[in-house]
Amino acid sequence: MTRHPRDVEAFEPRAADADLDDLRARLAAARLPEAETVDPAASGRGRWAQGVPLADLVEVVDHWRTGYDWRSFEDRLHRIGQFRTTVDGLGIHFLHRRSSRADATPLVLTHGWPGSVAEFAHVVDELADPQDADAPAFHVVAPSLPGFGYSDRPATSGWGTERIAAAWAELMGRLGYDRFLAHGGDWGGNITTVLAGRFPERVLGIHTTFADAPPGLSTHGLTDVERRWATETREFYEGPRGAYAKQQATRPQTIGYALVDSPVGLLAWILDKFAEWSDTEDSPFETISRDRVLDDVTLYWLTGTGASAARIYHESHAAMDPGLRVDVPAAITMYPRDIEKCPRPWAQERYRRIVRWATPERGGHFPSLEVPDLFVEDLREGLAAVLAADAGR
Repeated sequence: MTRHPRDVEAFEPRAADADLDDLRARLAAARLPEAETVDPAASGRGRWAQGVPLADLVEVVDHWRTGYDWRSFEDRLHRIGQFRTTVDGLGIHFLHRRSSRADATPLVLTHGWPGSVAEFAHVVDELADPQDADAPAFHVVAPSLPGFGYSDRPATSGWGTERIAAAWAELMGRLGYDRFLAHGGDWGGNITTVLAGRFPERVLGIHTTFADAPPGLSTHGLTDVERRWATETREFYEGPRGAYAKQQATRPQTIGYALVDSPVGLLAWILDKFAEWSDTEDSPFETISRDRVLDDVTLYWLTGTGASAARIYHESHAAMDPGLRVDVPAAITMYPRDIEKCPRPWAQERYRRIVRWATPERGGHFPSLEVPDLFVEDLREGLAAVLAADAGR
């Protein structure tokens, strides 16, 4: 049994039956708009040109109301091990699975938006106690970001990525992990970068699917592929596809009312991103099951965190310190259908010791859900390279 210091408490939340009944009642009573005015002959991503198609949403809502089993996911989280502790005045929820292996290395996994600890729930066991005895093993810690899931919702501003990174360093030390590895994607990649840059004496090295280069770098000398990455990333954030980020960065409270009051509104807001950011030709359910998406959405719904989670954009959007440098070993993976891909020459301006650079043939923004086996293999190989580099210091 995992033992923790006294200021870390075991935590086994269980949704009230009344809350699940209320969710189903709200889904049954949902008032939906008319179908999108998209050419009926449109196929693939063209069907999603105006957002989530009505027929697709109706199907998922029906499954959520009549077929989805929240208790199964709730039990999975309990089996992994859930805990809470207070860091810097805020209650932080986290999953913690100690490996049975004596050679295991501590690893903190950080999710992003619209993700949650649900991104890692189905890979934790294999990371902690791999079936292959030759594969590296990890003591896995997966915290819920402030304002997400079962972590507390900040009542004041100031919980940006810098403060979260410092909280993670405190959390890992509290668990007895003086030195540790870190992984993240999306906001988790941002936080992982800050964690490594600010606490190099604590962080053995990092693996990230997000590389944030310093601003103002030239495209001179980039390959054609790297130029395309730079162009696509810029167009994503400057164009209409980045509207969600601008909304949440400027008016998180406004969109928050819909996200907390309407389960269908919450589902549509999140499902739109799963569809657009996944490595699929049409529906995100080509690679991610409806239940895995609903694990994530239901966690947001039951904890009422649609607004508080959106505020991470208000706190930290475009706030990475341009002078921050990461000197610990770094493994970076750019999945082909991710929304933001950084050219390696640009990444090297911030991450000074890239020991592994990977560009898989499959996968998008949610690799642990889309291609879990590939994700675990890539994470292991990346962290193995990081550990080998750290040992050689």
